[in-house]
Amino acid sequence: MENHEQSKIGAKAHTVLHCIDLSSPDIHPSVSLLKQACLDCGFFYVINHGISQEFMDEVFTQSKRFFNLPLNEKIKVLRNEKHRGYTPLHDELLDPDTQVHGDYKEGYYIGVEVPEGDPESEKPFYGPNVWPAPDILPGWRETMERFHQEALEVAKVVARIIALALDLNADFFDKPEILGEPIATLRLLHYEGQTSDPSKGIYGAGAHSDFGLITLLATDEVLGLQICKDKDAKPQIWEYVPPLKGAFIVNLGDMLERWSNCIFKSTLHRVLGNGRERYSIAYFVEPSHDCVVECLPTCKSEKNPPKFPPVKYGSYLSQRYKDTHADLSIYKK
Repeated sequence: MENHEQSKIGAKAHTVLHCIDLSSPDIHPSVSLLKQACLDCGFFYVINHGISQEFMDEVFTQSKRFFNLPLNEKIKVLRNEKHRGYTPLHDELLDPDTQVHGDYKEGYYIGVEVPEGDPESEKPFYGPNVWPAPDILPGWRETMERFHQEALEVAKVVARIIALALDLNADFFDKPEILGEPIATLRLLHYEGQTSDPSKGIYGAGAHSDFGLITLLATDEVLGLQICKDKDAKPQIWEYVPPLKGAFIVNLGDMLERWSNCIFKSTLHRVLGNGRERYSIAYFVEPSHDCVVECLPTCKSEKNPPKFPPVKYGSYLSQRYKDTHADLSIYKK
């Protein structure tokens, strides 16, 4: 493994991640493997997660159908203030200290469906989704709604293993205020084939850590995702995460690092384009709006007191999105 900064796109140091088999009847090896992954880098694969390869392929096919639409069609479902809908190229700026432009990717947000008129729809990130017209993309909504539901079930299984790895009850994260009423967001992503150049501040996605509990990521076969296991290293060492057919790449978010009092890691990652089109599907799993995140009882002691004050999750997440996304008013000019 190379131990220098991967400054050129041609340098391809690869990391090796632990692989968690969700179909295993004995959960203890999975808990042990996951705990080691969370202490090491906060990234791991999950396989045999219950979503068929045939359906995964269909979700990717439908994603490509949307991104292949003309821009004037995609703009009809532009991201709204609830973070639902289409995000154009450069809409997101994840690493303003190093990026010259925003990310060289376009995306599509799909959240928890809450009908207008429901009091819950007044909350940030809740409300009705924005959908392409069914005559333009027949069956598209149904595919995405099904995937949203199935991915949430996978996330809940992973969260139970995380709870056991933190010496909590397995159902700790199943509480109504955590994953009983989660902010769960599906995001389709398309990288158009730009070649990234870190020396010029050009990235598919700038360096960042995710905001919430965990993220499930499905990717095509194109290499692009990199992780930096030690963000404080000088220089930083970046390693590629190889795609694994049929698997989710799972990473921990900042809120789980905060919950665990920094015992588990939320790791810096980015995407470098290599001139090839790349598609991925991210599923961000967050606790409910009203969840108060404070140090877990198993993660603090007299010698290791809580490092962070309690925080209400909905307010925290709204600020993180505001900090990283373009103001919607720019699209009205």
